[in-house]
Amino acid sequence: MLKPGDTVEITASGKMQYADAQQSTGPEGLARGWKDLMRVLPVNDSGRGALLARVGDSEAARPFAVGASHKFTAPVSGHLFLGINQMSNDTGTGSYHVEAKITGHSATADVAVGTTVAGFTLDILDKIPRRNDDNHGNLGDMTNFILIGSEDSVTQAFKQAGWVVVDKTDEDAVIHGLLSSLTKQSYVEMPMSILYLFGRPQDFGFALAEPFEVIYQRHHNRVWKSPYTANGQIVWVGAGTHDIGIERDQRTKNGITHKIDPDIDKERDFVAESLTSTGLVSAKMYMKPSQPLTEAKTATGGSFHSDGRVIVMQLRNTNTTSNDAKPSR
Repeated sequence: MLKPGDTVEITASGKMQYADAQQSTGPEGLARGWKDLMRVLPVNDSGRGALLARVGDSEAARPFAVGASHKFTAPVSGHLFLGINQMSNDTGTGSYHVEAKITGHSATADVAVGTTVAGFTLDILDKIPRRNDDNHGNLGDMTNFILIGSEDSVTQAFKQAGWVVVDKTDEDAVIHGLLSSLTKQSYVEMPMSILYLFGRPQDFGFALAEPFEVIYQRHHNRVWKSPYTANGQIVWVGAGTHDIGIERDQRTKNGITHKIDPDIDKERDFVAESLTSTGLVSAKMYMKPSQPLTEAKTATGGSFHSDGRVIVMQLRNTNTTSNDAKPSR
């Protein structure tokens, strides 16, 4: 059982052989090939057969590459799990011998969970629109999480939690898709639609998706910089939803769109758990606005429901957070 701040050093040796591979591999994994574009690997930018690790057993805990040797600092408490970068139906022969040593301990504060986040008040929350909208004024997703911190703190927290910044345009997608192909990685940065808050489009769109399934299923959210501050720090407003399939776009006769999980509180909590797993969240709380939103329809006609609460998270200053707080994907 690891504790926040534990320094872990992992070394591994051994060989594995896949039936369709011409050569065996060690813990560092095989060099990526064109077939990897079609494989759903847990870590998209690492080779098949690479040794992986993960801290904690929650759905939001993301695996990261270990290879033959890796040293990291545990960002949160949790059991250390090891695995192989391969598809669930893939098998190989051979084994790895792994040693994990706790070589030191540095004090890392736990996340403060309570009823207040310094400087953020109900008055600020009530000024934030409950929903975003599309370019025709149709109300869309519910704003269900708040981040407090610098722009760098926001982007680093999502990056270390394994989220990717989605492409903003179809042109970006074509270029990025080609670059992904050249590096033999599956393309997971598929654009999301533009929605508006505070009269402007999202500043960031983040996605957490499995390669090859990104068209149908992915966790994603939009984040806007608000005009408000808490204790002199920027207040960012997010709307998180989980795509679970395809449905008819009720704004058009023949259009289709993504169907979201109607229980959007699960995605709100998933985002919070995901970011907390990085060690970059110092405090969090749930708040209910004076006029909570509990049931509505999206801009495309899909319904959703909520308990009306918003989760507020204070981010640590990334300038003072160790770069190895959690290995990025």
